[in-house]
Amino acid sequence: MYEQKTKETDRSVVEFIENVESPKKREDAYKLLDIFTETTGYEAKMWGPSIIGFGSYHYKYESGHEGDAPLVGFSPRKAKISLYFATGDTKREELLKDFGKHTTGKACVYINKMADIDVDVLKTLISQSVRFLKETYSIS
Repeated sequence: MYEQKTKETDRSVVEFIENVESPKKREDAYKLLDIFTETTGYEAKMWGPSIIGFGSYHYKYESGHEGDAPLVGFSPRKAKISLYFATGDTKREELLKDFGKHTTGKACVYINKMADIDVDVLKTLISQSVRFLKETYSIS
């Protein structure tokens, strides 16, 4: 049976951010914490050892694989800051055109620093991702 690795934990979000080595990344992490909290209305929770997530939903794929994940989140990693938005949302690509300097992976959007992006577009990406997942997974 598959065991989900990234689960919500009781670890302190502030303690995690305080342990980010780079002072600039730590400062950006606090900015992101404020933006995600304000935009989602959810309290920040640690997911696994390094993801700060907001809200949660239960997913189940056609393959039978299922689990829980944050609606949105971020992680101030050593190389880049990872931003987690819903996959499968076609509006995401459109919004990213005006986002600023970033790269994308399958589920993540990567930025070097907050100064590289448009904060208003970030807020829209967060809101759109939450809306998309709530509609897709019938979350109230």
